[in-house]
Amino acid sequence: MPKGFIHITDSAALTALVDRLKTADYVTVDTEFLRDNSYWPKLCLVQVAGPDVAAIIDPLAPLIDLQPLLDLMVDPKVLKVFHAARQDIEIFLRLSGRIPEPLFDTQVAAMVCGYGDSVSYETLVAKIARAALDKSSRFTDWTRRPLTERQLQYAIGDVTHLRKVYETLWAELERSDRTEWLNDEMAVLMDPATYIVEPEQAWQRIKTRTTNRRFLAVLREVTAWRELEARARDLPRGRMLKDDALLELAAHPPASIEEMKQSRGVPKGFADGKLGPSLLEAVLRGLNCPDSDLPEPEKTVEPPRGVGPLVELLKVMLKLQCEDHGVAQKLVANTADLEQIAGDDAADVPALRGWRREVFGEQALALKHGKLALAAEGRRIRLIRLGKEA
Repeated sequence: MPKGFIHITDSAALTALVDRLKTADYVTVDTEFLRDNSYWPKLCLVQVAGPDVAAIIDPLAPLIDLQPLLDLMVDPKVLKVFHAARQDIEIFLRLSGRIPEPLFDTQVAAMVCGYGDSVSYETLVAKIARAALDKSSRFTDWTRRPLTERQLQYAIGDVTHLRKVYETLWAELERSDRTEWLNDEMAVLMDPATYIVEPEQAWQRIKTRTTNRRFLAVLREVTAWRELEARARDLPRGRMLKDDALLELAAHPPASIEEMKQSRGVPKGFADGKLGPSLLEAVLRGLNCPDSDLPEPEKTVEPPRGVGPLVELLKVMLKLQCEDHGVAQKLVANTADLEQIAGDDAADVPALRGWRREVFGEQALALKHGKLALAAEGRRIRLIRLGKEA
């Protein structure tokens, strides 16, 4: 067995590990999974570490029940630490019906602490733990057994270094009094709606520029059909039908199986197969949808004419303020937000609320109304207010 951690393949060992971990203040967690050939991610490994123990849990082992681990994931006394937690949370939500809590995401915390936008785990390990990760096993088929010592050592590194990363980031958050900033961002990760795709809403994930509501009605129905069929068969959405095929069906909806055969993007033989009739029914539901139930196209707010230069100045302001405050720009505002601020002092954007307003929003409005200016001084940009440096 590789040294430095426990390799768990049975329920008794897992129970003993959890008994040990549930007395810890926190545990670091990561998963290895595959979803190349399935709708749902296939959990292959769970790595966990407390301050003085690390373990790899094999959920594919024949003699293991993961319930003790799932109980730990929702134990209110133990903080669960992930990096870029969204996909890991989706797995635990599916297994137990609950989101791990309390929860700490080091990627989000790193953005709050100024390490950059969507900073990688590898970068944080290098900057904080002063270690280099061996990424040679990144594309491992984690379903294969037995796993090699190198694969296991790669996997455990995703939680052992995470301890130092977490402890450092938490200390920085407390020192800078930014724990509430983090809590604002974590609320999205803690919301089950982040992970649950309702079939009738799945069409909104497909990019289209049309505002034709009948087109969108057909797209809604065929996309919901694909979502339900893919779930039932545990197949990737694209294995059922690709997005381009759905868009073609919405643009040129067939009225019969014969017409569906001519639809570009529908695989040869698909229309004549057992799924053809139900797909045609979905198309017809969209065509016959009452006007009152037609979906609304996504509303796009066009910035007022002439605000382009102001938006560019706001981008400079955003970069300057975020660098000065040590926070990632992505957390504060995006280009669409800046366009709305340029056109409306009361725009409903996060940058004009809470801590973001303090960091950027107030200065953005002052710049917009000529109360604040940007001035270059060598390589630096300075804020000038009423003739004085801000």
